[in-house]
Amino acid sequence: MAGQYVGIDLHRRRSVVVHMDETGETVSTVSLPNDPLALAAEVAQAEPGVDVVLEATYGWYWAADLLEECGATVHLAHPLGIKMFDHQRVKNDRRDAANLADLLRMGRLPEAWIAPRELRELRELVRYRAKLVALRSGLKAQVHSVLAKEGVAVPYSDLFGVAGNQLLDRLELASAYHQRLVSLRELIEVVDGQIARFETESQTRLADNPGYHVIQAICGVGPVLAGVFIAEIGDVTRFARPQQLCCWAGLTPRHRESDQVIRRGHITKQGSKLVRWAAVEAATRQRGATKIQTDYRRLAERRGKPIARVAAARKLLTLVYYGLRDGHIRALPRKAA
Repeated sequence: MAGQYVGIDLHRRRSVVVHMDETGETVSTVSLPNDPLALAAEVAQAEPGVDVVLEATYGWYWAADLLEECGATVHLAHPLGIKMFDHQRVKNDRRDAANLADLLRMGRLPEAWIAPRELRELRELVRYRAKLVALRSGLKAQVHSVLAKEGVAVPYSDLFGVAGNQLLDRLELASAYHQRLVSLRELIEVVDGQIARFETESQTRLADNPGYHVIQAICGVGPVLAGVFIAEIGDVTRFARPQQLCCWAGLTPRHRESDQVIRRGHITKQGSKLVRWAAVEAATRQRGATKIQTDYRRLAERRGKPIARVAAARKLLTLVYYGLRDGHIRALPRKAA
């Protein structure tokens, strides 16, 4: 049928598929298991190249790839944007799928970018490494907790450095605390190995990426943070300006405007949490009299360190944008870059 739209409410085990015509009338509604053959057969009933929309929810990768292989034009709905239109008193899977198709039909669908398969695999490596680092931080915090319960003072800034490990080896604790400490140290050692494994794998995949090497010329950006920027940002040309990239990363303030009343609040924090963390981390690693460090100190004296830190992160992310787009860092001479 010409002008047909398909909305899919995707769940973990089953999904609801709604076919809608160009007038907004529902042609058919079917509930089916998340089986690739069943979904492909259902979409095949529509015209070739039909517009299909699904929400960026749990496990959408396989469905988007399958639909593209079947010749459909796939649209990915942004979950936060969909909530703006969700004001119905009755909510079920059938209505959710129909709403997706209807928003696509009217041209009001808040779309998210569908990253290529290779980039999604790189993201999997980078994001899992970040989870492992967070897990290791929690284990290290437990070690400090055990020592605090036994009244052990830690004279070192890094308890897990050479001197700190020697201290842990010499400690004589009660049996229960000693066993827990040994277990935590063994787990930290295992997680360290896994972090190194995924870090090596991601850097191997990025070895031939020119942008990966270019943005490392920015002070504070090393191999790990550069890998985060490349994996999460992807195709930087999808952003027309660096301000859009900063907004996508959640580093811009909220804006509320009505009539002549304008209110601007804290940053939105809506976007890639990893990019936001990487930008702040790289901005705080500035050494020497860099432009970002100078601006940070000047703003910190006037507005405080948290605001200055976010402003510095925006400036650094702007350099990352131009570095990925132009192939060199604007703030540096060509030879130095």
